Amino acid sequence: MNSNLNKDEQDKMTNRRQFLKGAGAAALGAGMISRVSLAALPESPSSMSATMEPPPEPTSGRWYNPVVTLNGWSLPWRMKNGWKEFHLTAEAVEREIAPGMTARLWGYNGQSPGPTIECVEGDKVRIFVTNRLPEHTTVHWHGIFLAAGMDGVGGLSQPHIPPGKTFVYEFELKQSGTFMYHPHADEMVQMAMGMMGSLVVHPKDPELHKVDRDFCFLMSAYDIDPGTMTAKVNTMLDFNLWTWNSRVFPGIDHLVCREGDRVRVRMGNLTMTNHPIHLHGLNFEVAGTDGGWVRPEARWPEVTSDVAIGQMRAIEFDADAPGDWAMHCHKSHHTMNPMGHSVPNMIGVDQREVQQSIAKLLPGYMVMGERGMADMGEMTMPLPANTLPMMTGEGQFGPIEMGGMFTVLKIRADQKANDYTDPGWYDFPAGTVAYEVDLS
Repeated sequence: MNSNLNKDEQDKMTNRRQFLKGAGAAALGAGMISRVSLAALPESPSSMSATMEPPPEPTSGRWYNPVVTLNGWSLPWRMKNGWKEFHLTAEAVEREIAPGMTARLWGYNGQSPGPTIECVEGDKVRIFVTNRLPEHTTVHWHGIFLAAGMDGVGGLSQPHIPPGKTFVYEFELKQSGTFMYHPHADEMVQMAMGMMGSLVVHPKDPELHKVDRDFCFLMSAYDIDPGTMTAKVNTMLDFNLWTWNSRVFPGIDHLVCREGDRVRVRMGNLTMTNHPIHLHGLNFEVAGTDGGWVRPEARWPEVTSDVAIGQMRAIEFDADAPGDWAMHCHKSHHTMNPMGHSVPNMIGVDQREVQQSIAKLLPGYMVMGERGMADMGEMTMPLPANTLPMMTGEGQFGPIEMGGMFTVLKIRADQKANDYTDPGWYDFPAGTVAYEVDLS
């Protein structure tokens, strides 16, 4: 170990290694996959980065228009004798929830959620799953029509995948649409720890359901005490981190579009409650569910789509309103971060004398909530290590005062096709911003 590190830093490095390697590596001992077996497997690439990768064009197999995974990436494959082969590795991971906080979770290929799997209707797919967790697991292909023995329900449709072992799933894709993958083994623990990923099946005809920009993300919730890193697994409802692709605002990628683009956003819900996802500035239509595409004549305009537990939704809209537009869950406590539970309502209570007395014992002490909670978006409060403020984020006009399931749709006339770089804040034309009126 590096002798230049102090004892605290050495302990942190040791704990991290134990978390990421200890349980999984120890479990591999009894059933280590031989090098001969590994040579027959496709690569299992890994990434811990929360940076969105530009959509890669398919290099083999049927052509498709790729999706963009918020704060994520798509899993590469290899073609072998007409089969498209992928390799998922279930393992302990670390995920940056937002700058200033990292969580210890379980996931796939270095991340939670795992990488997006992209296929084409009619593909024959072979997905290898290696288990580096300290317990058994399976993978269920949510919404996919396949043989019962490939459905991934441990004990019912297959044996569990023991630690250190690799199983293979094989099926032909009979439909296109928006799906996901997740375990059907010790679900309360494994999904609460972040095991999930998006699964997108593109139509055979790349012109069918074609859009200019196609985004995807999954919703998950975690209960992580302030100052800690590991999610609790026995929480039923009282979560304190509401995430898109295991990220919270301001860590969630912006949805950058060019004016005039046809845009699709695919989203799935693996939390313990529903989420009314609201988009400002324009309307959309629900174009697909995990049951398939919605016929054009059956769609209707909306600005909010309620995504229930275990559901997928694909919404589509024309990006015809330039500007910076909020997109968020409309449950207000889902657009905030930890430390909000059990805080008493102090609105209207004069705490000045109390603050002066306590400040003599605790220098820097601040009162909370006597005029509402907006002050917390502006002031800097001391927080436990690895903890996010309840609301955060800065816009060009000041604090945005959000957290959790919130991001920004940015529509620009001069954004280039296939360019997802952040254009910065919108340049509002003169006379189009709300302003103060002098009533004196």
